[in-house]
Amino acid sequence: MIRGPLVESAFGSDPRFRWRSHEVNRVEAFSDAVFAFALTLLVVALEVPRTYEQLLDAVRGFPAFAACFALLYLLWYQHYTFFRRHGIVDRFVLVWNAVLVFLVLFFVYPLKFLFSLLFGAWMLQLGWIDAETSPQFAARVQEAFDGWDPRQLMLIYSSGYLAVSIVFLLLYRHAWKLRERLELDALERHITVDALLAHGIDACIGILSLAIAWFGSADNAAFAGLIYALLGPAHGLRGYLRGRRQPVRA
Repeated sequence: MIRGPLVESAFGSDPRFRWRSHEVNRVEAFSDAVFAFALTLLVVALEVPRTYEQLLDAVRGFPAFAACFALLYLLWYQHYTFFRRHGIVDRFVLVWNAVLVFLVLFFVYPLKFLFSLLFGAWMLQLGWIDAETSPQFAARVQEAFDGWDPRQLMLIYSSGYLAVSIVFLLLYRHAWKLRERLELDALERHITVDALLAHGIDACIGILSLAIAWFGSADNAAFAGLIYALLGPAHGLRGYLRGRRQPVRA
């Protein structure tokens, strides 16, 4: 159980937002099992390396694994925070949580493929790995590029990103609709709206990327990936503007 000890130690608690769930429910326990299984699928190799070349292969796959792990951890932490803050377990949450864990399992392999492809190509182009001394690694990267369609790959990635963003958007919208029952104070309502805006920004960026990949050509597929660089400035601006309007709890 991932969350049990974390809940007991008040991991991720925010003095601005009261926790309404202090125990791990069965929905969270099931979700944790799915996240743990997804991380297992991301591992470079399930077996202990038997040769030095296999060990080097595992090390070369570390950057891609680290990127995928960071994204999944961020997703898990958002899930953890939502349940701690709002503690809602009703039919609506059950349905959309099921959609979320389905998306996590479905898109874990495309996510791993995308980052393995990108990091593999970068390491070869930047000279971090020599194709002559590591012919097997270079051959695998080349094999991944053979017949690939960057436009289709970005369609898959952006569809998953957009779908996950919409699920969190719907969950926080549901929490906002129940604000009276949850007895959210002014500051907690402000933070909930801020979360709605944050996931709305994510969804908009996902739509832009999806549109570029859908209507653009294969040569322009890189722009569908570069559009995600807007996430930093967009969330920075949101944090600045929303922070200035944050109410003070009496």
